Amino acid sequence: MLKYVLKRIALMLFVFFVIMTFCFVLVKLLPSLPAQQFGKDQALIEQRREQLGYGKPLMVQFYLFIKHALRGNWGMSETLYPMSDVWDTFVEKLPYTITVNLYSMLFSVPIGLLLGIYAALKKNKWQDHVISTGVMALVSVPSFIYAFLIQYFLCYKFGWFNIIVEDYNVPVFSWKMFVQLAPAVIALALPTIAGLTRYTRAELTEVLTSEFMLLARTKGLTRGQATVRHALRNAMVPIFPMIIGEFIGILSGSLIIESIFGISGVGKLYLGAIKAIPPDYNFFMLLSAFYTFIGLFAGILVDISYSFIDPRIRMGAK
Repeated sequence: MLKYVLKRIALMLFVFFVIMTFCFVLVKLLPSLPAQQFGKDQALIEQRREQLGYGKPLMVQFYLFIKHALRGNWGMSETLYPMSDVWDTFVEKLPYTITVNLYSMLFSVPIGLLLGIYAALKKNKWQDHVISTGVMALVSVPSFIYAFLIQYFLCYKFGWFNIIVEDYNVPVFSWKMFVQLAPAVIALALPTIAGLTRYTRAELTEVLTSEFMLLARTKGLTRGQATVRHALRNAMVPIFPMIIGEFIGILSGSLIIESIFGISGVGKLYLGAIKAIPPDYNFFMLLSAFYTFIGLFAGILVDISYSFIDPRIRMGAK
């Protein structure tokens, strides 16, 4: 197991290095603002660019970029937040992204699992048909469509929430902040609820019709006992790793949702860095590294989680 984990980590770092290399080369092919356009801050901009090797051969720039990045120096924002340190701004905005994604997972995972289990137990009955129809409707619609509908009905028509987050002077993990983030949390959670419900129903339905379930019933277990002791344990083997994957899906979906609801997180920052004229390359590199690393690391967690859920599974065995 240890050998497999070390091998996967090595492959992850290699893929991460390749992706960041491509991002760096593509960024260097794009134009950048001349330092003269920053007026009185021209000298400071020139100094920071000198540290990062601007004007030197591309390989030298790449070496300096890696060297400074490993030390936490990702450069200075020149377009989006002029003269601010990229890393400090990222750390400042990261809690809002983590909060909205964490709330979405806490809200969507229990509901998705319960609806999936209920639909499987009521297979081919009207309850199953209603849940399956709702799931198909939710899966077919992108999360940003839900965001606009939630803004219109819950925020504008009913007035239950603010359309955008307005007060950042309260703690991130506070009730007032939760109320402000609630519309975004709902918009992110709905597709996850639908996906988990559909997947849980499919897996549990297959397990309930297995031969070992018939054997458990013939030994005297009630349907509920057989479902809890045997069916759910076997069905959770593929479901639990999916939950980890759903977190990555929510994290990528929050790129758009944060912009719609005005959440000052790294998702909104990422889009802002890309849409800026010219793009803020230092922010782009840092946030690309962040999302790439999260996605690759989640893949390893998904694979490793199988062996913890079911000890019979040994990852990497020949």
